[in-house]
Amino acid sequence: MKILFVIDTFYTSNNGTSISAQRFAGELRRRGHRVRILCGDKPKTAEDQQLADDDFCTGIFHFPVFQFLCEKHDFFYANADRQLIRQACNWADVVHVYTPFFLSNAVIDYCELTGKPVTAAFHVQPENISSSFGMGKFKPFNDLIYRLFRHFTYNRIRHIHTPSQFIAEELRKHGYLSRMHVISNGIHDEFLQAGELKQSNRRSRSNSDSVLTSNSPTDGLIKIMMIGRLSREKRQDVIIRAMRYSRYADRIQLVFAGRGPEYERYVRMSKDLKHAPRFVYLNREQLISELLTTDLYIHASDMEIEAISCIEAFATGLVPVIANSPVSATPQFALDDRSLFEAGNPQDLARAIDYWIEHPEQKAEMEQRYTEAAHRYSLSRSVRLFELMLRQEIVEARNNTHNRHETNSPAARATVLPAHKRSAV
Repeated sequence: MKILFVIDTFYTSNNGTSISAQRFAGELRRRGHRVRILCGDKPKTAEDQQLADDDFCTGIFHFPVFQFLCEKHDFFYANADRQLIRQACNWADVVHVYTPFFLSNAVIDYCELTGKPVTAAFHVQPENISSSFGMGKFKPFNDLIYRLFRHFTYNRIRHIHTPSQFIAEELRKHGYLSRMHVISNGIHDEFLQAGELKQSNRRSRSNSDSVLTSNSPTDGLIKIMMIGRLSREKRQDVIIRAMRYSRYADRIQLVFAGRGPEYERYVRMSKDLKHAPRFVYLNREQLISELLTTDLYIHASDMEIEAISCIEAFATGLVPVIANSPVSATPQFALDDRSLFEAGNPQDLARAIDYWIEHPEQKAEMEQRYTEAAHRYSLSRSVRLFELMLRQEIVEARNNTHNRHETNSPAARATVLPAHKRSAV
């Protein structure tokens, strides 16, 4: 297949949507498909060049007033260049849009006009947008964003890729009528292989002085890590504040993998800790190496559509401790309640941290179980399911186009865009 990915920002490693698009593009190419990208940005590094394949670049749209927020979050909106849209869509067998903004909506317009097969992914959670304005928990505002997305983008699409059952159910609650395909964003096999090797090495060590610190460097510290953009909704602040309540705070080394607008605030918050947190920004190989020397993984985010970084962590053999938030899909990964804490509550997080420190044998047992559980989220499995969704859309678009040409009637045209999918906001 010739597949066109439509996404505002593609060449960044600090945005979960972009990372997912990069991974799917790479795996689809490995499986013999041609994938090109219609986006607003251009390759910036040698690593970016390896992801490129004669892409279509529309350029960046500079938002008046709010541009500084885009830059803080390493996300940029793409221009909707009509000529490039026509050129890119005419090249493709099927189009897949990632973000529900200007470029994607213009692409959907063109696909509707020409009968081009088009699918969409739901990666942009409204709560992530509202959190940028300090309104992440203001339900009326989030509901409005859901309605806008539904009207302008998703109810014009037959097939939607949802990375978790949680977000599929949220879309149903908000009146989305398309078919949902629950497909994980998937993790690279390197994480699974690293976890299997770690477990194998552990089994081969018959005499270990400490199960808890067996993965750590010889500095005697307990290393606790979180991966994610340094932003308010990810709640790294809860982890920092939990150190006030943990009985083992003087032995804990926090590591935050990511960058973002809250960096300076987190540095200030951490000044009283005995061991200053490490803030790192890592490629895949470095991240795996860091995870393999970590003792416990925390995912404190209030809102997530999937949280692929949490899967990567437990794939390498770490027990996760996850915020049990009602607007996050991440709690689905917890194998029992010991891996959950009350979202936003640093005392409850400290309780969970101390529990795992004090029960190393149980921790070792659960590390094995989490490593095994991660295999259901492999990238290759996810892309196979994604292929099936694209092929189904191609067949249905072809049938609808044939029917439209047969009759050219309003009723036939409605099969491409049903009346109930043209609902007003």
